[in-house]
Amino acid sequence: MSSDPKRLIRIARETGPAPSVEPMDLGPRVRELRKAKGWTLEQAAAQAGLARSTLSKIENGQMSPTYEALKKLAQGMDMSVPQLFTPPSKAQVSGRISVTKSGEGMAHATTTYEHELLAGALTKKQMLPYRATIRARSMEEFDGWVRHDGEEFLFVLTGVIRLYTEFYEPVELRRGDSAYYDASMGHNVVSVSDDDATILWVTSLT
Repeated sequence: MSSDPKRLIRIARETGPAPSVEPMDLGPRVRELRKAKGWTLEQAAAQAGLARSTLSKIENGQMSPTYEALKKLAQGMDMSVPQLFTPPSKAQVSGRISVTKSGEGMAHATTTYEHELLAGALTKKQMLPYRATIRARSMEEFDGWVRHDGEEFLFVLTGVIRLYTEFYEPVELRRGDSAYYDASMGHNVVSVSDDDATILWVTSLT
């Protein structure tokens, strides 16, 4: 760990004749917590009952706060003292969003389905959403079962479909009906409408 005095804060424990100390990178953590609340230095200092200059020095690693100061800071942040030194268990919210207007998805056609990939601009997604037009009218049009990793959800948008799965009897689904299933199980969908049916398909990628 760096020995730069501006980055290390040594916090003495309250008890014991010879308090032990441990290096803590407290400054960046306090700054992160403050900014997550949308507070200025003045606002955060007021919440904690500390001087603005004191909080600034803590954030910049220029002073070793007393335990009393830490307690005030933690109370002002509405947390416990240990939480000041505990990094968040998950990454901060990234705020990602992708809007796909009707008909503007990435098209991918096959002999049985016509897929329109949604949210195509986002990378490293946890789900793969797409709108599908079901062209197939019978199982004979497929070259065996479709299988892949993950789980899958389908929602019928228009028409009537028949969902075939490897271990269950076929089920007929109409507009507004849905199904959720293990995608590693063989599955195929055909339209039993006069026109091609359309469905929303969402596949997990984990």
